[in-house]
Amino acid sequence: MRIGELSRRSEVSIRSLRYYEEQRLLHPTRLPSGYRVYDDADVIRVQRIQALLEAGLSTRKIEHILPCLAQHADGVALACSDLYGQLVVERDELLARIDTLRTSVEALEAVISASPSPDAV
Repeated sequence: MRIGELSRRSEVSIRSLRYYEEQRLLHPTRLPSGYRVYDDADVIRVQRIQALLEAGLSTRKIEHILPCLAQHADGVALACSDLYGQLVVERDELLARIDTLRTSVEALEAVISASPSPDAV
């Protein structure tokens, strides 16, 4: 399939697909005309890339994780045990950032609650 079809099937923009290729996350075959050709498996690969990006991982980390993902009955799991620790660290860093953001929201909430509404002034 060509890039437009992959874009439609994966619901990802053509621009993003080209970026994923630049970041070595996608490896389409090139026709002599220069057109990119993708396999059906690339739809799943793009969906995994999207999920990992949404999880907060960088494309550099995703490049190393993608080859180690395997489909299991319960979902996607790592087939490479050496990445397990890295993902645990990544998760813990995300949780720490969430805690920091929650603290910031609570501080803002306190300021907002203690302040008169602009409508009341």
